[in-house]
Amino acid sequence: MSKFDEASSALARKDAVVYVDAVDAGYLPGINILNECSMVARKGELIGIIGPNGAGKSTLLKAVFGLVNVRQGSIWLNGEEITNLKANKLVSKGVAFVPQTNNVFPSLTIQENLEMGVFQTPKRFNERFEFVTSVFPDLGKRKAQKAGSLSGGERQMVAMGRALMLDPSVLLLDEPSAGLSPVRQDEAFLHVKDVNKAGVTVIMVEQNARRCLQICDRAYVLDQGTDAHTGTGRDLLNDPQMIELYLGNLADLK
Repeated sequence: MSKFDEASSALARKDAVVYVDAVDAGYLPGINILNECSMVARKGELIGIIGPNGAGKSTLLKAVFGLVNVRQGSIWLNGEEITNLKANKLVSKGVAFVPQTNNVFPSLTIQENLEMGVFQTPKRFNERFEFVTSVFPDLGKRKAQKAGSLSGGERQMVAMGRALMLDPSVLLLDEPSAGLSPVRQDEAFLHVKDVNKAGVTVIMVEQNARRCLQICDRAYVLDQGTDAHTGTGRDLLNDPQMIELYLGNLADLK
């Protein structure tokens, strides 16, 4: 059952880039990872998804991108229902997804990786390459370098750049700072902000809750597969109860 009444639901769908309404989803029959999980991302927003391990954060992104079966509820993109639409169809509708691992082609150059981002519309390469390298100038300067020779943080930049080649209306990021050194983590978050400033709506799952809340417009705290709390990044960052209940290891972040 929808968490919203019909009138408010229709209005929210109209105003949202991505609208997730009371979704149940999971990988195995009869076992839900998401339970009546809802989320709204509006044009130009940077949305953070945080919460304990196993809360369903990455599953939420995969449900939006058609990689996990949605059993109940609905998902909408720019007012069009996309529930359980396959990933290749979603790409053509402007949804880009950067997974946590294996997100570049290591044997290809940076430019070749970016070319893979427009394989459905190759004639747009020059136009999109110019845009992507305006956001990430290093990609243009090092376009002939093999992606396999890059650091983890640099690979994340290539992965985000390839996703931007699609000219997406929303970019889904699954833990962009995972496995990176503290310095590289800071670089990854700066890259996320650069993408968002370029006009792309971003939904980011992140293990580094503190940094996520510092840069996002709004955030959702997932607990046992549902959206337990939501608010601005600043509000959640400074809410002692949220820190104690969901971010215990960050209790001293203030």
